[in-house]
Amino acid sequence: MPGRAGAAALFLVFLLHGCPGSSPPRLQYTAPGTAPQLLALYEGWFGEPNHLDAGYSSHDPHAVRDQIENAQGMGISAFVVDWYGDRDPFIDQSYALVEKQAAKSKFHVAVMYDESDATDGATDAAIADLTMFHDSYVETKDGRDAYLTYRGRPVIFVFPRGHATDWDKVRAAVNKWNPAPWLIDENLPGQYAKDFDGYYPWINPGPHGWAADGNHWGRGYLSSFYQTMAQKFPGKIIVGGAWAQFNDSKASWGLNRRIASRCGQTFRDTMNLWQKYVPAGQVIPFMMVETWNDWEEGSAIEKGLPTCGQPAPSSLVSFEQTPATGK
Repeated sequence: MPGRAGAAALFLVFLLHGCPGSSPPRLQYTAPGTAPQLLALYEGWFGEPNHLDAGYSSHDPHAVRDQIENAQGMGISAFVVDWYGDRDPFIDQSYALVEKQAAKSKFHVAVMYDESDATDGATDAAIADLTMFHDSYVETKDGRDAYLTYRGRPVIFVFPRGHATDWDKVRAAVNKWNPAPWLIDENLPGQYAKDFDGYYPWINPGPHGWAADGNHWGRGYLSSFYQTMAQKFPGKIIVGGAWAQFNDSKASWGLNRRIASRCGQTFRDTMNLWQKYVPAGQVIPFMMVETWNDWEEGSAIEKGLPTCGQPAPSSLVSFEQTPATGK
């Protein structure tokens, strides 16, 4: 989406170290198994005239079916679909198609709600959009079969844009759902921390900024995110973030920013870094691949991981069992 990586503000907090001999906090929310559930951010705008030609339409049910089958083969269990409410009817139709196919394929789907960037009316828009989403996509047969849940509650991801939404009011509105959803926001807890149940990192080169050769892959950013979440906010859901590369030179909003693939090492490092900061024996609930098919910002893994001719892994899940390494 326009400026998505840039909107993840570069930040660095002091890394928190416990007192000598103290035990690390136990996470309140962990995975039921031995690895995080693997998700992938999905863009449904291909076929709109203001986006590049990806070689398929997001409204083609055969293309969506193939995408889900390919994702399942990589170990991905759900698409997190970027969604703008009634601000983009084309993408709304794309979401409906993905959810319908997911229900048929024993796959899962979740929403990434893009907050309105309007300075007025953002709160009312968020309440109306999420209410419509609940009624149209969560409380339906396809939704009950396919919508992503954690501990029996639907998971709603939020991408902050205009920062004018009063999330106290939105939280009060969605708490009326039965069951109430988990709300997952980007980056670290801030003004509305009590309203959000968890947080995810987004593609970010780290505190040193974008490098011309793309070798700032985000180690400092992710290290700060995981250590701060694990030590300061163990009562929040931690969603991991993994990316293979980034290059927004093809995007109409691009600034020629780049993160190099490093022959697959960037994906391996970002997939595994959480293990260095989460207490031993505990597993975060989700890992989100960023992205499945954002071809405009060059982060897509839809056609496979960049490996410089080396054999690709049969499943992305295999990375999660490997000790983290990196520069």
